[in-house]
Amino acid sequence: MLEDNFFYIDKFSFINEEFYASKVSPQRMDALWENGWRHFGTQFFRYNLALQEGKICRVLPLRIRLSDFSFSKSQRRIFKKNQDLQTVVRPIEITDEKENLFERHKRRFKSSVPASLYDFLSFDAAKTPCEALEICAYKNEKLLAASFFDVAARATSGIYAVFEPEETSRSLGIFTMLLEIDFALAKGKSFYYQGYAYEGNSFYDYKKRFHALEKFDWNKHWENFAD
Repeated sequence: MLEDNFFYIDKFSFINEEFYASKVSPQRMDALWENGWRHFGTQFFRYNLALQEGKICRVLPLRIRLSDFSFSKSQRRIFKKNQDLQTVVRPIEITDEKENLFERHKRRFKSSVPASLYDFLSFDAAKTPCEALEICAYKNEKLLAASFFDVAARATSGIYAVFEPEETSRSLGIFTMLLEIDFALAKGKSFYYQGYAYEGNSFYDYKKRFHALEKFDWNKHWENFAD
């Protein structure tokens, strides 16, 4: 099912679309991300406006052009800060350990608090609707962070991440995102999609602090974020 809702006010097209799919090819995933689509489980969606702290703001789909990407000094410091951790990349498997970490992680939210990891992942997340992997970071066999991301033909895309709230000094959310980018580089991918941010200041501004960053203009074009 595909629902297209367009409203025209002051020359802006308000986009709010969704559909459901249980199996999407790697090439189709690339095409969807390239046109501003995201997904949680089998629900695919895209929207160009959102309500943020009582104000309507423009949604910015973001991606990194990996051919031009380099890690910043602050990002290299995050790698160094977490060099004592053991990390593993593997197909997604939701375990009690990850669900318990999610329950601790979600306490940091004051609004729009998610109920479950399955708000973001299907029950067969490693295969449905596409190939997806997890990066887990451990210290002395204790899980400190887990992030989940999709893998397609030309790109990878972050889905969601959880981390131990008592370890905020480690910047674990950024750390696992950097590991996802490093994975994409090693696999020769062209793009890494961070997901949505908002125009202006918001909770999602951490997604904007990367080299070779691009934003979608909602008119089939990607442009340099700084432009």
